[in-house]
Amino acid sequence: MFSPDQLATIGALTSSVVSSVSIVLCNKQLMSGLKFNFGTTLTAWHLFVTFIFLHCARHFSFFEHKAMEFKPLVYFGILNGASIGLLNLSLGFNSVGFYQMTKLAIIPFTVFFETILFGKHFSRQVQLSLALLLLGVGIATVTDLELNFLGSVLSILAIITTCFGQILTNTLQRQHKVSSTQLLYQSSPIMAGALQLTGPMLDQYLTGQSVFYFDYTTTVEAVILLSCTIAILVNLSTFLVLGKTSPVTYQVLGHLKTCLVLALGFIAFKTPVTFRNILGICIALGGMVYYSYVSIQEAKKKAVFDKLDSPKPKEPVDRLSTSRGGSTTDLEALLDGAHAAQKADGR
Repeated sequence: MFSPDQLATIGALTSSVVSSVSIVLCNKQLMSGLKFNFGTTLTAWHLFVTFIFLHCARHFSFFEHKAMEFKPLVYFGILNGASIGLLNLSLGFNSVGFYQMTKLAIIPFTVFFETILFGKHFSRQVQLSLALLLLGVGIATVTDLELNFLGSVLSILAIITTCFGQILTNTLQRQHKVSSTQLLYQSSPIMAGALQLTGPMLDQYLTGQSVFYFDYTTTVEAVILLSCTIAILVNLSTFLVLGKTSPVTYQVLGHLKTCLVLALGFIAFKTPVTFRNILGICIALGGMVYYSYVSIQEAKKKAVFDKLDSPKPKEPVDRLSTSRGGSTTDLEALLDGAHAAQKADGR
């Protein structure tokens, strides 16, 4: 059967999928149906509500606060805030097809950065499964590819900040030995503040409307509140998945959500469906299943190697014939926190 850690990972993946699909459908109603098109500002509100929820949870001792250095938290918050803003700008300055290509490019760029910076190894089977996934999502979602210089620059910056933001989420949890909840609690007010300062201006630039002068009916307020409530689970599960798995696995999960949203759109919103959509979703799901299978097999091999490499019990030592200098083996085994965590995942 599954170990407690495996069950926790499965729970994180499941909650991430369910909450993310739910919030997409909720926000679709908010933006398409109620014309509340202020995505960046809404994300800031999501993070503020998440912080308030976690602060209450901490007050009632649902988790233990673990202080971290402020400087890396600021960098982390600004980087993630910039990622959200740049993705929104990319959508604003590019066609929908090119924006989808931008999101697809995050996986190969994440693989590239983790390989170059952390020496992580991705097997041919993993590379093949990712290629199938990207091909399928591309077929299902990418329609038009209109290029322009500014839009391309914004897309490249969005890819880079998103990759490093997700890698840093994984690294900070391992390096500082904090849980996903502890990291989210300390970083969410910084991210929310950065987005609240820039979001209204960015949204007004993209939509031509001000979030401060929008007609807030009771229905709009109720859907915003629902969106913020679902966002608590989205943010918690996102940090949990990135801490339990890897940035690449999180991106694979994100494309699974895309396929589910497309399928639900066909059913719930009567979105027109084509053979190309169905073919792309099937290929993407095949790539995801293959990626999951390969990841499980590699995890089993890694567990076997870790067991074989575990140190054997020490032989009795004759203290009279041994110097008092002590061994340096343990010192040599200590590695840099982030580098060691990344290499251990790709072993």
